[in-house]
Amino acid sequence: MCFRELFNQWCDRVSDPVLKAELDEMNQSGDEACIEDAFYQTLEFGTAGLRGVLGAGTNRMNIYTVGQATQGIANYIMQLPSSDNTVAICYDSRINSELFAHTAAAVLAANGIRSFVYPRLEPTPALSFATRYLKCAIGINVTASHNPSKYNGYKVYGPDGCQITAEIADAITNAIVSVDIFDDVKTMDFDEALNQGLVSFIDEKVLDAFLDAVYEQSVYDKDPGNLKLVYTPLNGTGLECVTKILNRIGVSDIHVVEEQAQPDGNFPTCPYPNPENRDALEKGIDLCEKVHPDLLLATDPDADRVGIAVKDGNDYQLLSGNEVGVLLLDFICRMRRKANTMPCDPVAVTTIVSTSLVDDVARAYDVEVRRVLTGFKYIGGVIAELEDTGHPERFIFGFEESYGYLAGTHARDKDAVVASMLICEMAEYYRTKGKNLYQAMQDIYKTYGYHHNRTLSFTFEGSAGAQKMSDLMSAFRTTALSAVGGFVVESIVDYKEGVGTLPPANVIEFVLEGGSKAIVRPSGTEPKIKVYVFAVGRSAEEAKEIADVISSDMSGRMA
Repeated sequence: MCFRELFNQWCDRVSDPVLKAELDEMNQSGDEACIEDAFYQTLEFGTAGLRGVLGAGTNRMNIYTVGQATQGIANYIMQLPSSDNTVAICYDSRINSELFAHTAAAVLAANGIRSFVYPRLEPTPALSFATRYLKCAIGINVTASHNPSKYNGYKVYGPDGCQITAEIADAITNAIVSVDIFDDVKTMDFDEALNQGLVSFIDEKVLDAFLDAVYEQSVYDKDPGNLKLVYTPLNGTGLECVTKILNRIGVSDIHVVEEQAQPDGNFPTCPYPNPENRDALEKGIDLCEKVHPDLLLATDPDADRVGIAVKDGNDYQLLSGNEVGVLLLDFICRMRRKANTMPCDPVAVTTIVSTSLVDDVARAYDVEVRRVLTGFKYIGGVIAELEDTGHPERFIFGFEESYGYLAGTHARDKDAVVASMLICEMAEYYRTKGKNLYQAMQDIYKTYGYHHNRTLSFTFEGSAGAQKMSDLMSAFRTTALSAVGGFVVESIVDYKEGVGTLPPANVIEFVLEGGSKAIVRPSGTEPKIKVYVFAVGRSAEEAKEIADVISSDMSGRMA
């Protein structure tokens, strides 16, 4: 059907009053572009599940698209060998997250599939943990991570607690496309499903077990009780678990940003609740100026990412995801060596778009670095490989440049709860030495060399934007660049057909003279192309200057 036919079908079939009103408004406005954008495609299901703008339409997150996806998952589950497959469900603070979680549970229940639902919003890693702990076949997490408030999403996890593989995603996609969004979705009343035992709320002991597993990753052997902290959960899910684990290790002087403490999917104080961005931390910085802490800590809405800032002179310095990843690796290795708990043949895992500085730090501790594609499921995949060989303990740390970190094997996704604990332990360790984390990072640069990394994001909305992204990636492949920012391109690595043991990916890497490079890839969850800039210099200033010229060149190519 063309988008107009789909729109007319939805006008006829939708019964939900909120969505019905939105469809009526679209019809009365006569805005064809708006209608086309809502219906020109079906929201794509992939390894990251679903993610899209809230609203009426096939290209939107709503109870119908969630129901269709869940019916597809139910059909997939019913084809699995075991007859007793269950599903764990979690949700964040976003608009309609609880509604979508209960919608999914109701659809599963109508298909005779039992689900375990967290009784309140919880962090993403708690869902990964619960999927494993409860031995579920599938996990569903309703979240759009750090996207603006107009978005929501629906992540799907396998029984290993990782986001699903491409093979499982393809199988579920095939099941979804055979489901008519109005005629084939089974459902029942959520409360009735509870009464029948087809839906159960997850017991508190599961969350306690998650926090116990996080606590086991503590590496600091002294009391960090003198650390003073400002914390913001950015109106998301982090408050409960982060403060519980910090209290447990002895950090009690915690000043929570009042305006961002409670869950609120409108994110009224920061339209883009991403701890990578200074705008999201401004309220926290304001509080820092009043209470003068050792550290500002911010977790994103689903508490899988964490960002930090520390005072440097008259301003607050935000440390990048790469910098925090390198600092944490160095700290974990330092503490584990001191405690004689470093395993034989330790392994750290990061991605192809993370800083090369990690290789130098790992080498100093005789740690093997394994690089994977972007997506924490690939880091989880390395943990699974180590488990298969009987040595999961070899995994000591994994991180992505996008502020996601994991220590331990309790979860198979980014975990801002364990990261927050380790960051605070690390901050206290350096505080006792008269340094903050920014100063500790400068010491690492002095030891291993100056690296400047940054990520550029270019947004392309709608159907025209999707075509533009495709055209740009094609152009990078067909027009071989000889130089970027005046630096000679020494080699080009195209991951389209796979590189080494890595699976195929829509990623192009330009290796430049002097050790710098630029990597281009479309986002898997947003209508964006990202450019990762890696600059190496003899000083911090030179590395930044190189990053500036590479960034300027690549930005010009996105016009």
